[in-house]
Amino acid sequence: MEQHIDYLISHFGYFGIIIVLIGGIVGLPVPDEVLLTYVGYKVFQGTLSYIPSLLSAFVGAMVGISLSYFIGYKFGLPLIKKFGPKFHITEKKINRTQKLFLKIGPVLILVGYFIPGIRHLSAFVAALNSFPFRKFAAYAYIGAFLWSLSFITLGRKLGEN
Repeated sequence: MEQHIDYLISHFGYFGIIIVLIGGIVGLPVPDEVLLTYVGYKVFQGTLSYIPSLLSAFVGAMVGISLSYFIGYKFGLPLIKKFGPKFHITEKKINRTQKLFLKIGPVLILVGYFIPGIRHLSAFVAALNSFPFRKFAAYAYIGAFLWSLSFITLGRKLGEN
């Protein structure tokens, strides 16, 4: 895994960080936290700079979460109706999710980055629940910044460890 991430960073630099995070947040099986921590380690080594790394991670997370929202907005309900029954997703479960999202949606969007799986679904669920994009973006982008800052700083601080 480390070799793949190292290859990506050495060949594509900051742009590679953006691309991988977009894919990871949309739902590709990318270990986002491992990537960000490794980026922090590369900052510690002096291979990457802290601010450009942080900005790249932030942009990748922003674009990825926005893309997930728009996928949910355009295709969410038809996909749920078509494939939901195969995964035991009923109308009752959808209604319960909508009520729960009305209560804790903003917190879920903000904190969801730190919970694997939730990060990937929060934007999709927000779009399904017609959560306004501007409000979604405010919470999601703050969460993206805090998430990126946390893991890159962690990798930088742990250094050789």
